[in-house]
Amino acid sequence: MEKVRLWTKEFVLDTAINFLIYIIYYMLIVIIAAEAIRSLHATMPEAGLAAGIFILGTLLARLLAGRSIELYGRKRMLYAGIVFYLLTTILYFSLDSLFTLYIVRFLNGIGYGIASTATSTIVSSIIPAERRGEGINYYALSMSLAAAIGPLLGMLMQQQVSFVYIVDFCVVVLFACLVAVVYLDVQESSLTDERKAELQAFTLANFLEPRVYAISFVAFFMGICYSGVLGFLATYAQELNLLGAGTLFFVVYAVVITLARPAAGVLFDRKGEDFVMYPSYVCLSAGLLLLSVTTQSWTLLLAGVFVGLGYGTFMSNGQAICVKLVPDYRIGVAVSTYFVALDLGLGVGPYLLGAARDAIGFAGIYALTGAAALACAVLYYIVYASRRQTEDEPVYRLDAE
Repeated sequence: MEKVRLWTKEFVLDTAINFLIYIIYYMLIVIIAAEAIRSLHATMPEAGLAAGIFILGTLLARLLAGRSIELYGRKRMLYAGIVFYLLTTILYFSLDSLFTLYIVRFLNGIGYGIASTATSTIVSSIIPAERRGEGINYYALSMSLAAAIGPLLGMLMQQQVSFVYIVDFCVVVLFACLVAVVYLDVQESSLTDERKAELQAFTLANFLEPRVYAISFVAFFMGICYSGVLGFLATYAQELNLLGAGTLFFVVYAVVITLARPAAGVLFDRKGEDFVMYPSYVCLSAGLLLLSVTTQSWTLLLAGVFVGLGYGTFMSNGQAICVKLVPDYRIGVAVSTYFVALDLGLGVGPYLLGAARDAIGFAGIYALTGAAALACAVLYYIVYASRRQTEDEPVYRLDAE
């Protein structure tokens, strides 16, 4: 039997747009703390808040965007998100105080949240049901490649040019995204009057999808664990006099995920989610614990291998679980719920961990989050795997209804 086609024009274009959206996010999040300290004389907790408040804006946007994407149109909301992301990125030119930085970061996070939720919803409706795990893992490569190229590009540009030129680059990239959306053909939800009324109702279920609460709860704690890498790896590497290895860390991360994610997607479809989810917790834990004791470049880069296998595998396959559990017209709400939890963890993590830095140091932060990542495996079993009714669990086809 011939495989259903995965690599359509829409799949490739949506994935490319998502890649560019995430490039901007990762470029700025790894340099914004250092920029706040350098130009605005922020303390370490204040710099951590500058990194994290962006995610809180994203959190608010995702809460509202899930249902709006299905009600008002997936492509229309993608346009709106990118335009707002672009306009608020331009506001970085006017930074003159920490308060202004916090406002701009928060608003910028809203634009990013709408745009990235729209791309994830669109791609989830494009992928054939029988290739769901494989397709989402390929799509998620756009995020992991951005997670490598973005921080690397941001750190290199920060060493060579002023912050103003970095913002110029981001504006050009987002304008390119707007042009690309013109050529994207989007499959919109077919909403009956009954389903439209259901989505319009002001209920908690229309902002947070109940069927994905469990996996989203795990995602929140995984986000906290990974936030220490995003928020403080550059500063930690500088403290260890391993700045060169710190710059390459995200390259190693991306290479590992590029090789591992396609295989993880196939295993998800053939063997089930547990076959890929449990190893992800163990690998992330190993990577973070290795970071806590590293003193040499090779151990720092080896930690990047394990962090990539761990967090990279979890993020994409957690989304695949969410899509599996809901019908087509609830995909937007399910995807937004999952990323709300993940982003909340990424948002509060830098501030909490930054506040703990003086007490336990960066090594202590990575040891703590390494133990927490392993505990997430137990949490996953308790709240999701042990309660899953394999025979009776509804699995919705994306092309159904």
